[in-house]
Amino acid sequence: MTPGQSDDRDVDNQIGQQKTGQAANPTHDDGPRLRDEGIRAVPGTEGQASATATARRTGGGGRGKGKGKGGGRRKKGRAEELMVPDATFTTYYGRQVVKATPWEADIPFYLFAGGLAGGSSLLGAGADLTGRPNLRRNARITAVLALSASGLALVHDLGRPERFYNMLRVFKPTSPMSMGTWILTAYAPGAVVAGAAEVARLLDVERFLPTRLRFLTSLLDWAARPGGLEAALFAPAVASYTAVLLTDTSTPAWHEAHRELPFVFVGSAAAASGGLAMATSPLVETGPARLLAVIGATVELVVEHQMEKSMGFTAGALHEGPPGRLMKASKILTAVGGAGALLLGRRHRAYAVASGLALVAGSVCTRFGVFEAGQESARDPKYTVVPQRERLDARRAAEAAGVPSGAAPTSVRPGPSADESQTTDPTVDPTPHPQEN
Repeated sequence: MTPGQSDDRDVDNQIGQQKTGQAANPTHDDGPRLRDEGIRAVPGTEGQASATATARRTGGGGRGKGKGKGGGRRKKGRAEELMVPDATFTTYYGRQVVKATPWEADIPFYLFAGGLAGGSSLLGAGADLTGRPNLRRNARITAVLALSASGLALVHDLGRPERFYNMLRVFKPTSPMSMGTWILTAYAPGAVVAGAAEVARLLDVERFLPTRLRFLTSLLDWAARPGGLEAALFAPAVASYTAVLLTDTSTPAWHEAHRELPFVFVGSAAAASGGLAMATSPLVETGPARLLAVIGATVELVVEHQMEKSMGFTAGALHEGPPGRLMKASKILTAVGGAGALLLGRRHRAYAVASGLALVAGSVCTRFGVFEAGQESARDPKYTVVPQRERLDARRAAEAAGVPSGAAPTSVRPGPSADESQTTDPTVDPTPHPQEN
């Protein structure tokens, strides 16, 4: 009897007749394996397939070529069998890749009202300098009302009014939130003074004041023009800084639109303020309002089209679901309102009112559409993952072609690069010499 051999020949025969791949313990059975058990090669993927993980068996090309029950030869021409399911990206451990902002409807309304206030202040200053009292009054009052509504929406979103005051304790040029706070702080006093002067004239407040206080109305009238001009100076920044505030986040649809979105918001603000002035002022004074509305609508539509092209895959968030419907309505209303202001706005007041209200509604849809598109792009992981993979593929393709993407030159002087100089023997003269025959 040799070492390792048992006394019972039946046991030895059973061990010698085990099938290929069977465990040494014949009584242990792991049970059948399911092909689709939710294999996760990388967290957040369902059956991540790769070149090495997706083994496919072809006729005559199987792993086992042994004979018997466990390793028979496969027939030629048998269809390929996918061993691992194709990958479909879902989420990262059941969570979103980018967390959506906690903002609600207060913020898109704040975006719209701020733009309307800035455009109206600019229009009111122009009307004041060109002698259009009705247009000046309506534009200044609109600016004050829009500024008040914008401030209320912002404070409601912050939760407590003192949080706005706390933001004034910091001046940080690299923070859009900090700069936006200071822009509003610089813009508000002039807009309020100009608007208050118009309200005082409209309500004839002077006759209700005591004689010794009537000088206040004269002082307010004197300060109205400087205040209006000061507000107009900050009006473009008020209309555009909210776009910078959005694009400075990691929300895909907002961040990818960082080049064009400020111009879209400025055009939308101009269209809305011009349209509202058309609807509230007499035809003889609405020439500047019509011009501002037409220019704003044109800028908004043209730059928005360019923005969607530059956003690439992420622009899908602007075309699907509720954001898509809002953006489509915005384009239709803005185009119809701009065309009406250009062709019919000067002929009849009814046309001017209808065109102006269409422009205002289009501006509202633009702000809410952009806001909702950003929220949707944060909830859907594909708007984060697909652009990242596209950038990675483009970088790898550039490196394979010998053109590093975004790589700055290490030196402007002629000679070997910095990398070559680090690996070159300093004792060897790098200057080429003609070969001696």
